[in-house]
Amino acid sequence: MSKKLRIGTRESQLALWQANHVKVLLKKYGVDAELVQIKSEGDLDLTTPLYAMGVQGIFTRSLDQALLNNKIDLAVHSMKDVPIELPAGIVEAAILERDSPYDLLVPNPSNENIHLENHKEAIIASSSLRRKAQWLHRFPADHIEPIRGNVNTRLKKLEASNWWGAIFAAAGLQRLGLRKASSIELDWMIPAPAQGAILVVCRENEKEILERCHKIHHDSTAFCVKIERDFLAAMLGGCSTPIGALAETEGEEVFFRGNLLNPSGDKMFSIEKRISVELAASLGTAAAYELLSSGGQEILEKKQHV
Repeated sequence: MSKKLRIGTRESQLALWQANHVKVLLKKYGVDAELVQIKSEGDLDLTTPLYAMGVQGIFTRSLDQALLNNKIDLAVHSMKDVPIELPAGIVEAAILERDSPYDLLVPNPSNENIHLENHKEAIIASSSLRRKAQWLHRFPADHIEPIRGNVNTRLKKLEASNWWGAIFAAAGLQRLGLRKASSIELDWMIPAPAQGAILVVCRENEKEILERCHKIHHDSTAFCVKIERDFLAAMLGGCSTPIGALAETEGEEVFFRGNLLNPSGDKMFSIEKRISVELAASLGTAAAYELLSSGGQEILEKKQHV
């Protein structure tokens, strides 16, 4: 393909890193590309908590529109931001190998020698309803403070605050080289479905582009995030519902963990499943139905009546 591919990306440092990563991977297979920066709705409003904005695809819609309008050839998304159903005319071109799916607590620099289990009534910063609910389920005396902005902005806000710490996705900090030695991995906090994975999309029927992008596709990651997103789809969940899901391959098995909480975190329904890879194609959907039938449905019903 002689023509340079135009890769659409948001303007944040992390989004640019992800788009450049795609560009570098494609270059290894002889595909030249250039970046096209596009503002997203989620980057324009940096004060409203994401769950309060109530709009699925707020970080992806502008890029997808540019793709459909032929202003770009590929769009690069953090896959956890992508709605379950892609817009008509857009298809998955590649899912890259996933980095860490977990969340981190980054302590305030003024008090980096913290002990997670022994603290009392701390202020924790996060704009994720999922993180808020899971944290309060474990530490109900704490207070969650909303925080918005790109990674660097949030780190600066943490440094200038009286917060005990802030919660970040491990993958974002690692990609930018900003993961601090004092960070605490929250392995008990089930991440958002597809957290840590990068999705590349293109227009449907672009056969040559799809063939080129398939070279950077990671089958194992795609398999796991499909299970997680199937779980989310069966829950009818979005950014305003605290839902966690994580599927990991361990040899010939898949280990899946999922949960559903109410926003205050005082109620949580969880499920764990271990199954052979060859039988796991419908694991996410089956796990969701089992969790809903074992009590999780009441959380969704209460949410619908709010």
